[in-house]
Amino acid sequence: MSRLISETGRGAVVAPVRGASAGLYVHIPFCHTKCGYCDFYSVPLGDRATAPLVQAVTRELKARVAACLLPIRTIFVGGGTPTVLDATQLRTLLAPLAEVAREHRVIEFTVEANPATVDDEKADLLVSHGVTRVSMGAQSFDPRELAALERLHSPEDIPPSVRTLRRAGVAQVNLDLIFGIPGQTLESWSASLSRAVALEPDHVACYGLTYEPGTRLTAQLQHGGVAPCDEELEAALFERTVTELSRSGYEQYEISNYARPGCRCEHNLMYWRNEPYLGVGPSAAGCIGGRRYKNVADIGQYVRRIEESGSAEQETETLTADMLAIEFVMMQLRLTEGLSLGDFRNRIGVDLRTWFAGALEKVREHGWVEMDEERIALTRAGRMIANHVMAELAAGGRRRVRSLSVRS
Repeated sequence: MSRLISETGRGAVVAPVRGASAGLYVHIPFCHTKCGYCDFYSVPLGDRATAPLVQAVTRELKARVAACLLPIRTIFVGGGTPTVLDATQLRTLLAPLAEVAREHRVIEFTVEANPATVDDEKADLLVSHGVTRVSMGAQSFDPRELAALERLHSPEDIPPSVRTLRRAGVAQVNLDLIFGIPGQTLESWSASLSRAVALEPDHVACYGLTYEPGTRLTAQLQHGGVAPCDEELEAALFERTVTELSRSGYEQYEISNYARPGCRCEHNLMYWRNEPYLGVGPSAAGCIGGRRYKNVADIGQYVRRIEESGSAEQETETLTADMLAIEFVMMQLRLTEGLSLGDFRNRIGVDLRTWFAGALEKVREHGWVEMDEERIALTRAGRMIANHVMAELAAGGRRRVRSLSVRS
Protein backbone atom coordinates (compact mmCIF):
# COMPACT_ATOMS: atom_id res chain seq x y z
CA MET A 1 0.00 0.00 0.00
CA SER A 2 2.97 2.31 -0.04
CA ARG A 3 2.91 3.27 -3.73
CA LEU A 4 0.97 6.23 -5.07
CA ILE A 5 -0.89 6.10 -8.35
CA SER A 6 0.55 8.88 -10.47
CA GLU A 7 -2.02 8.94 -13.22
CA THR A 8 -4.88 11.43 -13.04
CA GLY A 9 -8.41 10.86 -14.23
CA ARG A 10 -11.67 12.63 -14.98
CA GLY A 11 -14.62 12.68 -12.65
CA ALA A 12 -15.60 14.21 -9.35
CA VAL A 13 -13.29 14.13 -6.38
CA VAL A 14 -14.11 11.15 -4.19
CA ALA A 15 -15.83 12.16 -0.96
CA PRO A 16 -15.32 10.43 2.41
CA VAL A 17 -17.73 7.60 3.14
CA ARG A 18 -20.25 8.53 5.80
CA GLY A 19 -19.92 6.50 8.97
CA ALA A 20 -16.48 5.27 7.91
CA SER A 21 -13.59 4.43 10.18
CA ALA A 22 -9.88 4.45 9.42
CA GLY A 23 -6.93 2.14 9.75
CA LEU A 24 -3.62 3.34 11.18
CA TYR A 25 -0.32 2.09 9.79
CA VAL A 26 3.02 2.90 11.45
CA HIS A 27 6.26 2.14 9.59
CA ILE A 28 9.45 1.31 11.51
CA PRO A 29 12.14 0.72 8.85
CA PHE A 30 14.84 -0.95 10.95
CA CYS A 31 15.89 -4.55 10.24
CA HIS A 32 18.91 -6.58 11.28
CA THR A 33 19.77 -6.88 7.56
CA LYS A 34 18.13 -5.97 4.26
CA CYS A 35 16.76 -9.15 2.62
CA GLY A 36 17.58 -9.52 -1.07
CA TYR A 37 13.95 -9.75 -2.25
CA CYS A 38 12.53 -6.87 -0.17
CA ASP A 39 11.54 -3.62 -1.86
CA PHE A 40 9.92 -1.99 1.18
CA TYR A 41 11.84 0.90 2.67
CA SER A 42 14.08 -0.64 5.34
CA VAL A 43 17.64 -0.14 6.57
CA PRO A 44 20.03 -2.35 8.57
CA LEU A 45 19.93 -1.41 12.23
CA GLY A 46 23.65 -1.77 12.96
CA ASP A 47 24.66 0.76 15.60
CA ARG A 48 22.11 3.37 14.52
CA ALA A 49 20.43 5.43 17.24
CA THR A 50 16.73 4.60 17.10
CA ALA A 51 15.42 7.19 19.59
CA PRO A 52 15.23 10.15 17.10
CA LEU A 53 13.12 8.12 14.69
CA VAL A 54 10.82 6.81 17.42
CA GLN A 55 10.35 10.34 18.79
CA ALA A 56 9.54 11.70 15.33
CA VAL A 57 7.07 8.86 14.66
CA THR A 58 5.39 9.57 17.99
CA ARG A 59 5.04 13.25 17.11
CA GLU A 60 3.58 12.55 13.67
CA LEU A 61 1.29 9.89 15.12
CA LYS A 62 -0.27 12.27 17.64
CA ALA A 63 -0.76 14.97 15.02
CA ARG A 64 -2.29 12.62 12.43
CA VAL A 65 -4.73 11.05 14.89
CA ALA A 66 -5.74 14.44 16.32
CA ALA A 67 -6.47 15.80 12.84
CA CYS A 68 -8.38 12.72 11.68
CA LEU A 69 -12.14 13.12 11.88
CA LEU A 70 -12.72 9.37 11.69
CA PRO A 71 -12.49 6.82 14.50
CA ILE A 72 -9.46 4.53 14.29
CA ARG A 73 -10.57 0.92 13.83
CA THR A 74 -7.28 -0.96 13.42
CA ILE A 75 -3.58 -0.40 14.11
CA PHE A 76 -0.75 -2.11 12.22
CA VAL A 77 2.93 -1.53 13.05
CA GLY A 78 5.14 -2.83 10.25
CA GLY A 79 8.50 -2.34 8.65
CA GLY A 80 11.19 -3.31 8.63
CA THR A 81 10.99 -5.27 11.83
CA PRO A 82 9.57 -3.19 14.68
CA THR A 83 10.65 -5.77 17.26
CA VAL A 84 14.36 -5.15 16.57
CA LEU A 85 13.92 -2.00 18.68
CA ASP A 86 15.30 -2.49 22.18
CA ALA A 87 12.78 -2.77 25.02
CA THR A 88 13.06 0.91 25.97
CA GLN A 89 12.34 2.24 22.48
CA LEU A 90 9.68 -0.38 21.85
CA ARG A 91 7.90 0.79 25.02
CA THR A 92 8.23 4.42 23.89
CA LEU A 93 6.66 3.54 20.53
CA LEU A 94 3.86 1.43 21.98
CA ALA A 95 2.74 3.85 24.70
CA PRO A 96 0.96 6.42 22.45
CA LEU A 97 -0.41 3.61 20.29
CA ALA A 98 -1.92 2.00 23.38
CA GLU A 99 -3.64 5.32 24.13
CA VAL A 100 -5.10 5.41 20.62
CA ALA A 101 -6.22 1.80 20.96
CA ARG A 102 -8.03 2.55 24.25
CA GLU A 103 -9.59 5.86 23.20
CA HIS A 104 -10.79 4.57 19.83
CA ARG A 105 -11.59 1.04 21.01
CA VAL A 106 -9.70 -0.48 18.11
CA ILE A 107 -10.72 -4.01 17.21
CA GLU A 108 -7.25 -5.19 16.12
CA PHE A 109 -3.71 -4.09 17.00
CA THR A 110 -0.99 -5.86 14.99
CA VAL A 111 2.79 -5.68 15.24
CA GLU A 112 5.13 -7.36 12.74
CA ALA A 113 8.03 -9.46 14.01
CA ASN A 114 10.65 -11.84 12.71
CA PRO A 115 11.68 -15.11 14.37
CA ALA A 116 14.21 -14.63 17.16
CA THR A 117 13.43 -10.90 17.53
CA VAL A 118 10.87 -11.34 20.34
CA ASP A 119 11.92 -12.49 23.80
CA ASP A 120 9.72 -12.77 26.91
CA GLU A 121 10.27 -9.12 27.86
CA LYS A 122 9.26 -7.78 24.45
CA ALA A 123 6.32 -10.17 24.16
CA ASP A 124 5.05 -8.99 27.56
CA LEU A 125 5.48 -5.37 26.43
CA LEU A 126 3.36 -6.04 23.34
CA VAL A 127 0.53 -7.60 25.33
CA SER A 128 0.60 -5.03 28.14
CA HIS A 129 0.23 -2.25 25.57
CA GLY A 130 -2.82 -3.81 23.95
CA VAL A 131 -1.32 -5.64 20.97
CA THR A 132 -3.77 -8.37 19.96
CA ARG A 133 -2.02 -9.81 16.93
CA VAL A 134 1.57 -10.50 15.87
CA SER A 135 2.48 -11.17 12.24
CA MET A 136 5.71 -13.18 12.00
CA GLY A 137 7.81 -13.41 8.84
CA ALA A 138 8.69 -17.10 8.87
CA GLN A 139 8.88 -17.27 5.02
CA SER A 140 10.12 -20.89 4.87
CA PHE A 141 11.05 -23.87 7.03
CA ASP A 142 13.77 -24.92 4.59
CA PRO A 143 17.29 -23.61 5.38
CA ARG A 144 18.32 -23.48 1.71
CA GLU A 145 15.27 -21.43 0.82
CA LEU A 146 15.88 -19.06 3.73
CA ALA A 147 19.44 -18.62 2.48
CA ALA A 148 18.17 -17.84 -1.04
CA LEU A 149 15.99 -15.10 0.50
CA GLU A 150 18.93 -13.88 2.62
CA ARG A 151 16.96 -14.42 5.83
CA LEU A 152 19.01 -14.52 9.04
CA HIS A 153 16.85 -16.87 11.08
CA SER A 154 16.82 -20.65 10.87
CA PRO A 155 13.75 -22.93 10.76
CA GLU A 156 14.48 -23.87 14.38
CA ASP A 157 13.94 -20.24 15.47
CA ILE A 158 10.29 -20.21 14.42
CA PRO A 159 8.56 -22.60 16.89
CA PRO A 160 10.09 -21.09 20.08
CA SER A 161 9.22 -17.59 18.83
CA VAL A 162 5.59 -18.62 18.40
CA ARG A 163 5.59 -20.25 21.84
CA THR A 164 7.00 -17.04 23.37
CA LEU A 165 4.12 -15.02 21.89
CA ARG A 166 1.51 -17.53 23.01
CA ARG A 167 2.97 -17.69 26.52
CA ALA A 168 2.74 -13.91 26.83
CA GLY A 169 -0.92 -14.01 25.84
CA VAL A 170 -0.89 -12.71 22.24
CA ALA A 171 -4.42 -13.48 21.06
CA GLN A 172 -3.66 -14.10 17.38
CA VAL A 173 -0.50 -15.11 15.53
CA ASN A 174 0.01 -14.93 11.77
CA LEU A 175 2.81 -16.68 9.89
CA ASP A 176 4.02 -15.31 6.53
CA LEU A 177 5.32 -17.85 4.00
CA ILE A 178 6.73 -17.37 0.49
CA PHE A 179 6.42 -19.76 -2.46
CA GLY A 180 8.22 -19.64 -5.78
CA ILE A 181 11.65 -19.33 -4.14
CA PRO A 182 14.57 -20.36 -6.40
CA GLY A 183 15.26 -24.05 -5.83
CA GLN A 184 11.94 -24.67 -4.11
CA THR A 185 10.06 -27.87 -4.92
CA LEU A 186 6.48 -28.97 -4.37
CA GLU A 187 7.77 -31.30 -1.65
CA SER A 188 9.73 -28.61 0.22
CA TRP A 189 6.77 -26.24 0.03
CA SER A 190 4.42 -28.91 1.37
CA ALA A 191 6.83 -29.50 4.23
CA SER A 192 6.85 -25.78 5.08
CA LEU A 193 3.06 -25.69 5.04
CA SER A 194 2.88 -28.74 7.30
CA ARG A 195 5.36 -27.31 9.80
CA ALA A 196 3.53 -23.99 9.82
CA VAL A 197 0.14 -25.61 10.43
CA ALA A 198 1.62 -27.73 13.23
CA LEU A 199 2.28 -24.48 15.15
CA GLU A 200 -1.47 -23.75 15.00
CA PRO A 201 -1.31 -20.12 13.81
CA ASP A 202 -4.60 -18.29 13.62
CA HIS A 203 -3.77 -16.89 10.20
CA VAL A 204 -1.37 -17.81 7.39
CA ALA A 205 -0.30 -15.49 4.55
CA CYS A 206 1.29 -17.22 1.54
CA TYR A 207 2.79 -14.89 -1.04
CA GLY A 208 4.29 -15.74 -4.40
CA LEU A 209 7.83 -14.41 -4.67
CA THR A 210 8.08 -11.36 -6.91
CA TYR A 211 11.24 -9.93 -8.42
CA GLU A 212 10.92 -6.25 -7.65
CA PRO A 213 13.01 -3.64 -9.49
CA GLY A 214 16.06 -2.46 -7.61
CA THR A 215 16.40 -5.46 -5.28
CA ARG A 216 19.47 -7.68 -5.03
CA LEU A 217 17.42 -10.74 -5.95
CA THR A 218 16.32 -9.11 -9.21
CA ALA A 219 19.94 -8.19 -9.96
CA GLN A 220 20.91 -11.83 -9.42
CA LEU A 221 18.13 -12.90 -11.78
CA GLN A 222 19.29 -10.47 -14.46
CA HIS A 223 22.87 -11.75 -14.20
CA GLY A 224 21.86 -15.42 -14.25
CA GLY A 225 22.67 -15.99 -10.59
CA VAL A 226 19.24 -17.45 -9.80
CA ALA A 227 16.60 -19.22 -11.86
CA PRO A 228 12.95 -18.22 -11.35
CA CYS A 229 10.29 -20.79 -10.61
CA ASP A 230 8.56 -21.89 -13.81
CA GLU A 231 4.86 -21.09 -14.25
CA GLU A 232 3.68 -24.69 -14.01
CA LEU A 233 5.43 -25.24 -10.70
CA GLU A 234 4.21 -21.93 -9.33
CA ALA A 235 0.63 -22.86 -10.23
CA ALA A 236 1.08 -26.23 -8.52
CA LEU A 237 2.47 -24.50 -5.41
CA PHE A 238 -0.55 -22.21 -5.30
CA GLU A 239 -2.96 -25.12 -5.70
CA ARG A 240 -1.19 -27.08 -2.98
CA THR A 241 -1.48 -24.05 -0.67
CA VAL A 242 -5.24 -23.77 -1.13
CA THR A 243 -5.77 -27.51 -0.74
CA GLU A 244 -3.56 -28.06 2.32
CA LEU A 245 -4.68 -25.00 4.25
CA SER A 246 -8.34 -25.64 3.50
CA ARG A 247 -7.92 -29.22 4.72
CA SER A 248 -6.38 -27.82 7.92
CA GLY A 249 -9.32 -25.52 8.65
CA TYR A 250 -8.12 -22.26 7.09
CA GLU A 251 -10.46 -20.27 4.86
CA GLN A 252 -8.96 -18.49 1.87
CA TYR A 253 -10.56 -15.05 2.08
CA GLU A 254 -8.05 -13.19 -0.12
CA ILE A 255 -5.70 -14.39 -2.85
CA SER A 256 -2.75 -14.79 -0.47
CA ASN A 257 -4.44 -14.92 2.94
CA TYR A 258 -5.98 -17.75 4.93
CA ALA A 259 -7.63 -17.57 8.34
CA ARG A 260 -9.34 -19.65 10.95
CA PRO A 261 -12.92 -18.55 11.67
CA GLY A 262 -12.95 -15.06 13.18
CA CYS A 263 -9.26 -14.45 12.53
CA ARG A 264 -9.17 -12.49 9.28
CA CYS A 265 -6.77 -9.54 9.26
CA GLU A 266 -9.16 -6.62 9.74
CA HIS A 267 -6.49 -4.02 8.97
CA ASN A 268 -5.66 -5.46 5.57
CA LEU A 269 -9.37 -5.85 4.84
CA MET A 270 -9.65 -2.07 5.14
CA TYR A 271 -7.08 -1.70 2.34
CA TRP A 272 -8.75 -4.29 0.14
CA ARG A 273 -12.13 -2.62 0.65
CA ASN A 274 -10.74 0.82 -0.24
CA GLU A 275 -11.43 2.28 3.19
CA PRO A 276 -9.53 5.27 4.67
CA TYR A 277 -6.17 4.82 6.39
CA LEU A 278 -3.49 6.92 8.03
CA GLY A 279 0.19 6.31 7.37
CA VAL A 280 2.86 7.34 9.89
CA GLY A 281 6.64 7.00 9.59
CA PRO A 282 9.21 7.22 6.78
CA SER A 283 7.80 6.02 3.41
CA ALA A 284 4.34 5.41 4.93
CA ALA A 285 1.31 6.33 2.81
CA GLY A 286 -2.16 7.35 3.90
CA CYS A 287 -5.47 8.13 2.24
CA ILE A 288 -8.12 10.18 4.04
CA GLY A 289 -11.02 12.13 2.58
CA GLY A 290 -10.01 11.48 -1.00
CA ARG A 291 -6.49 12.83 -0.41
CA ARG A 292 -3.54 10.47 -0.58
CA TYR A 293 -0.03 11.22 0.66
CA LYS A 294 3.32 9.47 1.00
CA ASN A 295 6.09 10.39 3.43
CA VAL A 296 9.72 10.77 2.43
CA ALA A 297 11.57 7.43 2.36
CA ASP A 298 14.65 8.51 4.28
CA ILE A 299 15.09 8.36 8.05
CA GLY A 300 17.28 11.46 8.33
CA GLN A 301 15.02 13.60 6.14
CA TYR A 302 11.93 12.26 7.86
CA VAL A 303 13.19 13.15 11.35
CA ARG A 304 14.36 16.57 10.18
CA ARG A 305 11.07 17.44 8.47
CA ILE A 306 8.98 16.31 11.42
CA GLU A 307 11.14 18.38 13.80
CA GLU A 308 10.97 21.45 11.56
CA SER A 309 7.39 21.45 10.33
CA GLY A 310 5.56 18.44 11.78
CA SER A 311 5.09 16.95 8.30
CA ALA A 312 7.27 14.67 6.17
CA GLU A 313 4.97 14.37 3.16
CA GLN A 314 6.80 14.07 -0.15
CA GLU A 315 3.94 13.22 -2.51
CA THR A 316 0.24 14.05 -2.46
CA GLU A 317 -2.66 13.56 -4.84
CA THR A 318 -6.43 13.91 -4.88
CA LEU A 319 -8.38 10.83 -5.87
CA THR A 320 -11.01 11.20 -8.57
CA ALA A 321 -13.88 8.87 -9.31
CA ASP A 322 -11.99 7.50 -12.32
CA MET A 323 -8.96 6.63 -10.23
CA LEU A 324 -11.03 5.05 -7.48
CA ALA A 325 -12.98 2.96 -9.98
CA ILE A 326 -9.79 1.27 -11.16
CA GLU A 327 -8.52 0.86 -7.60
CA PHE A 328 -11.80 -0.75 -6.56
CA VAL A 329 -11.21 -3.46 -9.13
CA MET A 330 -7.49 -3.86 -8.35
CA MET A 331 -8.08 -4.21 -4.60
CA GLN A 332 -11.52 -5.70 -4.02
CA LEU A 333 -11.20 -8.45 -6.60
CA ARG A 334 -8.37 -9.83 -4.43
CA LEU A 335 -11.06 -10.89 -1.95
CA THR A 336 -12.68 -14.27 -2.53
CA GLU A 337 -16.05 -12.61 -1.77
CA GLY A 338 -15.32 -10.29 -4.67
CA LEU A 339 -16.50 -6.76 -5.33
CA SER A 340 -19.95 -5.44 -4.44
CA LEU A 341 -21.61 -3.92 -7.50
CA GLY A 342 -23.86 -1.88 -5.20
CA ASP A 343 -20.90 -0.48 -3.28
CA PHE A 344 -19.19 0.43 -6.56
CA ARG A 345 -22.32 2.21 -7.78
CA ASN A 346 -22.74 4.12 -4.52
CA ARG A 347 -19.11 5.25 -4.40
CA ILE A 348 -18.45 5.92 -8.10
CA GLY A 349 -21.93 6.82 -9.37
CA VAL A 350 -22.03 4.41 -12.34
CA ASP A 351 -22.54 0.70 -12.91
CA LEU A 352 -19.30 -1.30 -12.97
CA ARG A 353 -20.67 -3.44 -15.78
CA THR A 354 -20.91 -0.30 -17.92
CA TRP A 355 -17.56 1.17 -16.89
CA PHE A 356 -15.54 -2.00 -17.62
CA ALA A 357 -17.90 -3.47 -20.22
CA GLY A 358 -15.48 -4.59 -22.94
CA ALA A 359 -12.72 -5.80 -20.65
CA LEU A 360 -15.21 -7.48 -18.32
CA GLU A 361 -16.73 -9.48 -21.16
CA LYS A 362 -13.27 -10.61 -22.23
CA VAL A 363 -12.28 -11.97 -18.82
CA ARG A 364 -15.71 -13.58 -18.37
CA GLU A 365 -15.33 -15.44 -21.65
CA HIS A 366 -12.06 -16.91 -20.38
CA GLY A 367 -13.78 -18.10 -17.20
CA TRP A 368 -11.65 -15.88 -14.95
CA VAL A 369 -14.51 -14.05 -13.25
CA GLU A 370 -18.06 -14.89 -12.24
CA MET A 371 -20.80 -12.35 -11.72
CA ASP A 372 -24.39 -12.11 -10.51
CA GLU A 373 -26.64 -9.14 -9.78
CA GLU A 374 -24.77 -8.30 -6.56
CA ARG A 375 -21.10 -9.21 -6.97
CA ILE A 376 -18.22 -9.89 -9.32
CA ALA A 377 -15.49 -12.24 -8.14
CA LEU A 378 -12.47 -14.07 -9.50
CA THR A 379 -12.96 -17.77 -10.13
CA ARG A 380 -10.36 -20.22 -8.86
CA ALA A 381 -8.78 -20.12 -12.32
CA GLY A 382 -8.84 -16.33 -12.20
CA ARG A 383 -7.11 -16.25 -8.82
CA MET A 384 -4.26 -18.25 -10.33
CA ILE A 385 -3.54 -15.35 -12.71
CA ALA A 386 -5.08 -12.54 -10.68
CA ASN A 387 -2.54 -9.90 -11.64
CA HIS A 388 -3.17 -10.53 -15.34
CA VAL A 389 -6.96 -10.42 -14.93
CA MET A 390 -6.92 -7.20 -12.94
CA ALA A 391 -4.46 -5.62 -15.38
CA GLU A 392 -6.89 -6.42 -18.24
CA LEU A 393 -9.75 -4.78 -16.35
CA ALA A 394 -7.67 -1.78 -15.33
CA ALA A 395 -6.55 -1.26 -18.93
CA GLY A 396 -10.19 -1.35 -20.01
CA GLY A 397 -11.05 1.27 -17.39
CA ARG A 398 -8.23 3.54 -18.54
CA ARG A 399 -9.34 3.21 -22.17
CA ARG A 400 -12.81 4.35 -21.09
CA VAL A 401 -11.34 7.40 -19.34
CA ARG A 402 -9.35 8.36 -22.45
CA SER A 403 -12.44 7.88 -24.64
CA LEU A 404 -14.52 10.15 -22.41
CA SER A 405 -11.72 12.73 -22.37
CA VAL A 406 -11.62 12.83 -26.19
CA ARG A 407 -15.43 13.17 -26.46
CA SER A 408 -15.55 15.96 -23.91
